[in-house]
Amino acid sequence: MPAKHMESNKGLPDAQTIALQVVVWMLSESRRAERLLAVTGLDADALRDGIGDDAVLGAVLDHLANYEPDLLACADDLGCSPAAIVDAQRSLAA
Repeated sequence: MPAKHMESNKGLPDAQTIALQVVVWMLSESRRAERLLAVTGLDADALRDGIGDDAVLGAVLDHLANYEPDLLACADDLGCSPAAIVDAQRSLAA
């Protein structure tokens, strides 16, 4: 399945770039990582093997979008808006 990319607009990162940044952020703290794997049903191997798959990246963003405390913290740490993360999730799901 070919990857879907958002056109960069005004130097903003595309959906896959945002998703990869979110994966790194999610995995940087063990409790967040454990919650991600438990809620999404992914295991470490599936996440690693699917890191270039829009469906896997979308699942990570979907998880984050549905847990507001982490969504807000992640957006703050990444220097983007929560809406940018949600928009990336929608783009990957399209």
